[in-house]
Amino acid sequence: LANTAWAYATARHDAPALFDSSGEGEHREGGAVQAAGPREHRVGVCDCAVATEAARQVGQFNPQNLANTAWAYATVRHDAPALFDSVATEAARQVGQFKPQELANTAWADATVRHDA
Repeated sequence: LANTAWAYATARHDAPALFDSSGEGEHREGGAVQAAGPREHRVGVCDCAVATEAARQVGQFNPQNLANTAWAYATVRHDAPALFDSVATEAARQVGQFKPQELANTAWADATVRHDA
């Protein structure tokens, strides 16, 4: 999951089925679903199945997977609160294993989506 999200975000490839809740380019902003055109991703709340499943699996992620997942969702401007909460909890548990770049990418992702980590 982490590598798939990273690859799509790196390629800047619109992947509504991966990053959006409905597959229709929608996201939630302030609790209301807002339409977003291609490549017009604003920071909004994403409740997609992939983010939900990734949030459940973060205990199996290594520091690079944690950083890549957070980076990918932030890069496409999708805040997935449950995912970012899970990543933050697991990152704190593994903080001693993080390389500087992984820490920087995770912190950048939290700041980009304005997640309180």
